[in-house]
Amino acid sequence: MKKFSKIQHSVSRMALAVACALILFTGCAKQGSEPLKIAYSDWPGWVAWQVGIEKGWFEEAGVDVTFEWFEYVASMDAFAAGQVDAVAMTNGDALVTGATGAPSRAIIINDFSDGNDMLVARPGITSVAELTGMRIGVEVGFVGHLLLLKALEANGLSESDVTLVNIPTHETPQAFASGDVDAVVAWQPNSSQALAAVPGSTALFTSADAPGLIYDVLAVSPASLSDRREDWIKVAQVWYRIVDYILDEETRDDAIAIMSARVDLAPEAYAEFVEGTRILTLDEAKAAFAEGDGLDSIYGSSKIADAFNVENEVYETPQPIASYIDPSITLGL
Repeated sequence: MKKFSKIQHSVSRMALAVACALILFTGCAKQGSEPLKIAYSDWPGWVAWQVGIEKGWFEEAGVDVTFEWFEYVASMDAFAAGQVDAVAMTNGDALVTGATGAPSRAIIINDFSDGNDMLVARPGITSVAELTGMRIGVEVGFVGHLLLLKALEANGLSESDVTLVNIPTHETPQAFASGDVDAVVAWQPNSSQALAAVPGSTALFTSADAPGLIYDVLAVSPASLSDRREDWIKVAQVWYRIVDYILDEETRDDAIAIMSARVDLAPEAYAEFVEGTRILTLDEAKAAFAEGDGLDSIYGSSKIADAFNVENEVYETPQPIASYIDPSITLGL
């Protein structure tokens, strides 16, 4: 994103007047930078940003930032198009946007999915093994597909044992209710909507069965991170103020009320979504930023996602995992 004014405070009033005259047709530039723009979408670990927005904590921290609400895929498209400085997305999807021309740096690990992503099957199917030969609705190439492969592998099956039906995640509840598929893979709120749409349906496998497979992050463009590092540090500081507010039993209800209002759900319903999301404390995030090969490390998790993306021809060339991860801000808090 272009930033309109990089004029330093030491510039004389005369020089500033000349600069303003030069951009007369687009309006006089204000001293200071434009607001940081962050795209976020309907996932508990990202809806959590709403707490800081409502409480005015970004203003208190002295950082000018605007949050723009999107459907998930549209949020990544906006980032790829340079319309925002950062986007809330999974670590695996960050590799996808980077491979297609929009690299990013994960500076915050918001959470990992701890049950909200589900493989949901119609009544009468009680195990993953029973899905052999059946039709499964999933957004191919996205995180639900990865979860499905993990579920199949854990139960002695492979993708060739089932038939995949490519369905956008937000449409999975309708497809499931129609009977077009025998099972779907979705994340909240779509996973709960699928369960509700077909009484007697069952969640056969969830992200709680593979903790750390799906990390949710704040991914920042390298240019913005370089130009506005001090502002991004302030954003991270506010994030952990939000985390503390959500995890504190005395303020949790208020936090959930704020989050649920953003997505037009009753607080008691949204509380279940928050339970299925492991929002990480600062210490937990620092631990997840440590390099390792297992799912307890974002590096290990991203390696698995990268292999999945290449194998499924989401992109051709393995990505340089470390270049997508910048733990320095979190580790410095």
